Amino acid sequence: MTEAAELPPAPEVAREVFGDRFGDAVRYAELLAEAGVQRGLIGPREVPRLWERHILNCAVLSEVVPEGVTVCDVGSGAGLPGIPLALVREDLKITLLEPLLRRTNFLTEVVELLGLDHVTVVRGRAEEVMGTVPPVHVVTARAVAPLDRLAAWGIPLLRPYGEMLALKGDTAEEELKSAAAALSKLGAVSTSVLHVGEGVVDPLSTVVRVEVGESPGGVRFAAKRAKAARTGRVRRRR
Repeated sequence: MTEAAELPPAPEVAREVFGDRFGDAVRYAELLAEAGVQRGLIGPREVPRLWERHILNCAVLSEVVPEGVTVCDVGSGAGLPGIPLALVREDLKITLLEPLLRRTNFLTEVVELLGLDHVTVVRGRAEEVMGTVPPVHVVTARAVAPLDRLAAWGIPLLRPYGEMLALKGDTAEEELKSAAAALSKLGAVSTSVLHVGEGVVDPLSTVVRVEVGESPGGVRFAAKRAKAARTGRVRRRR
């Protein structure tokens, strides 16, 4: 049996990034290294690089998230990037959306343990929750799927003029080019590749930003969204 890798101490820069929540960030790292590995949410080989490759890599996404908005982290998994983002930005209202029960159980435990009152855990697939999860300003995701497929899941969850922020790797530019037609059909009006985390992570974190117009998801989702809104109004009257 392979001996579990040891979690290294938090780098000094993490104190600056997380501020008053530094202790909670350390506890989250410990949970990932222990329960996260035991439950198969993160590979044991990732433990030595949890801080740089995962936690800080996700925390710096906060640099491009507007102030005071609602966020849905699609396919949240072990809480990346949603949990680090929540630790850095208490001004946000964040929904962690994840279909697998063992992952939502872990996320719920983390949220309760760290006292993240501005975070909600929802079990479900992105394509199934329209009408139950209110449209958000920002959708986030990391390592969930190729960009065209990810956009088909995430963009319909946005409010008009919202944006999807997807953490990607070296192939971000190529993915964006190959997904151009699909993004246009989904109502995207602007796309860009951003690099964040100067002085915190090396290499910098790469973020694909997809901004939408007045019809997130395109024509196909307009009727579905209207129907969900009508159903919601009827439920509230009752």
